Amino acid sequence: MIKPLQISNISPQLVRILIVEDEYIIAANLRENLESLNYQVLDIASTAEEAIAKATQLRPNLVLMDIRLQGEHDGIEAAEEIWQQLKIPVIYVTGHSDQSTLDRAKVTFPFGYLLKPVREKELCVAIETALSRYEREQFLSTILQRMGDGIVIVDAQSQIKYLNSVAETLTSWPINEARNQDLMTVLRLIDEDTYQAIENPVMPVLQTGMTAYLNRRVLLIDKDQNIRPITDSIAALMDVDGNVTGAVLVFRDDSQRRIQEEQKIALERAQLLELQMAEINRLNQLKDDFLSTVSHEMRTPLASIKMAIEMLEIVLNQDAPEVNQVLRNNQVRQYLEILSAQCDQELNLVNDLLEVQQIESGTYPLALSPVDLNHWIPHMLEPFEVRTITRQQTLQVTLSSDLPSLTTDLSLLTRILAELLTNACKYTPSGGQISVSVSVVENVVGSKQGDAKAVNPNDEQVNAPENVPENVPGNVPENVSENVSENAPGNVPENAPELSQSVEIIIRNTGVEIPANELPRVFDKFYRIPKSDRWKQGGTGLGLALIRKLTTLLGGNIRVESGENQVSFIVTLPLTLPT
Repeated sequence: MIKPLQISNISPQLVRILIVEDEYIIAANLRENLESLNYQVLDIASTAEEAIAKATQLRPNLVLMDIRLQGEHDGIEAAEEIWQQLKIPVIYVTGHSDQSTLDRAKVTFPFGYLLKPVREKELCVAIETALSRYEREQFLSTILQRMGDGIVIVDAQSQIKYLNSVAETLTSWPINEARNQDLMTVLRLIDEDTYQAIENPVMPVLQTGMTAYLNRRVLLIDKDQNIRPITDSIAALMDVDGNVTGAVLVFRDDSQRRIQEEQKIALERAQLLELQMAEINRLNQLKDDFLSTVSHEMRTPLASIKMAIEMLEIVLNQDAPEVNQVLRNNQVRQYLEILSAQCDQELNLVNDLLEVQQIESGTYPLALSPVDLNHWIPHMLEPFEVRTITRQQTLQVTLSSDLPSLTTDLSLLTRILAELLTNACKYTPSGGQISVSVSVVENVVGSKQGDAKAVNPNDEQVNAPENVPENVPGNVPENVSENVSENAPGNVPENAPELSQSVEIIIRNTGVEIPANELPRVFDKFYRIPKSDRWKQGGTGLGLALIRKLTTLLGGNIRVESGENQVSFIVTLPLTLPT
C-alpha cells in the first residue's frame, strides 16, 4: 500500500472527499483507493445537480469530479458552481483529454487533472498537491479579505478576476457578479472637479508594467449610485518571464482623511482668524491711543491759543485812560508770543505726522552728499554749547582722529542729532553732563550693524596692536590683528573675517535714568515714560519715533541704553547708504 504524502498540513484521516462519477465501477474503485490511503470518502454523486447538493450539505475538503456526467450539466459546470459558491477545491478525473475539454476545464481553475484509469500513486500526489495549493491560496485570500483596503485583480484584458470584501462593499458589486466584467463597469471613476469619467487607470500599467497612482481628486460611483472619494495605487502582475498578465488595484475610501484634512484646515483658519482678530484689536487699541494722544497734543495748544486770543481782546478793548500803554503793550506782546509758540507746536505736530506717514509709505526723498564729520560735528554743536551753558550743564565732545567722510542726507542727520541733543538738554539737571562721541566701528560683514564694538583709541579697554602698520587706517580688532603679518598688512589668512566700517555716534546725558522695562518702548509713537516730566517739557511725542525712522531711512539703526544714573542713545550709520 502506498503511504500518503504529507504535503499539506491536513492529516489524511481528516481529509473528507466527495466523489462525482456516473460509472459505478470506477466510482467504487476510486473509493477503495482513497480509503486505502486513509482518506475519508463522504459520498458518491452521479450528476452535476447531485454533486452540488451533496457538496453544499456535506462540505468536503475536496471533490474528485468526472467531466462527463449524466444529465443536462457536466462536471465542469458543477465544478465551477461548487468553487464559486463553496470555495471547495476540485480535481478533474476524466478519460477525455481533447483540447476543447482541457480549455473548458482550465477556465474553472481546477486544482488538479487526472486521466483514467487513475493510479493510486498519482491519485495520492494529486490530492496532497491540491490540498497544499488550496491551503496556500486560502491563506493569501484571508490576508486579502481582511485588509482594510479594497483589492481588485484584473487580467491582461482589464477584466475583473477577484474582489475582496472591502472592494465589494465600496463598489456594491458582489464578486460573483463582478467577475469577468470590465474594470470600468464595476469601478466607475470620475474627476472630482469636472465630474467627467476617467479613463481606465489600469491600461498604462498593463502596457508598461510600471506602478501607477491616482494623482488627482477622484470619486467612485458605486452600483447604488453612491459617490465617495478614493485614493489608490496600481501594480502589474507578471509571470516568470516578466510578461504582464494582469494588474492589482488597491484603493480605499478617502472620506475620513478628507474630513480630517478639512477639520485641520478649518482649525488652522480659526487660529489664523483668532490671530487676525487679536491683531485687529491691537491695532484698534493703537488707533485709540493714537487718536487720544493726538487729540490731547492738539487740544492743549488750541486751548492756550483760544485763551490768548480772549485775553488779547480784553486788553485791546480796554479804553479807560488810566490803563498804562506800556503795560498794555507788554500784555499784547506776551499773548502774541503764546500764540506764536502754540501755533509752532501745532505745526510741528502736523509736520511730524506727515513725515512719519511719508517715510512709512516709502516716498520720503533723500539728498545724499559727502559729510566731513571732523568739520561738521563741531559746527553743528555750537548752538547747544550756548544752551548747555545757560542751563548750567557741561557739554563734552570726543571725535576720533580717523573719522572718514560719511555719504548721507545731511539735513536728516542734522535733525537726528538735534533731536537727541535737545532731549538731552531738556532732561539733564543743572550740574549734569552731556557727552557726544563719534568713532569708527569695525563690523564683520553679514553681522547686524551696531553689534560690533567701536574702535576708540581713547578707550582703555581697546588698544591698537603695536604691529599694525601706520598706513592701515583705524585699528584692527584683536582677533584679526593677531593673524596679520608685521611686514605685509594685506596678508590676511583665508579664514579671517571680512570687515566693513560704520560711524557710531553716542549721545549720553547724566542725572536721569530710564527703567529697564521701559527701554523697549521709548521709540513708540506718543509713548510717555510713567512718572516722567514729559508733559512739563512739552513736545509732540513723535520725536524719538521719527528719529528711529529717519535713522533706518539712512541705512543705520538707533538703540538706547540706561543705567548708573545716565542715558545713552547710540546711532550707527554706514559710510555709504546701501543702494
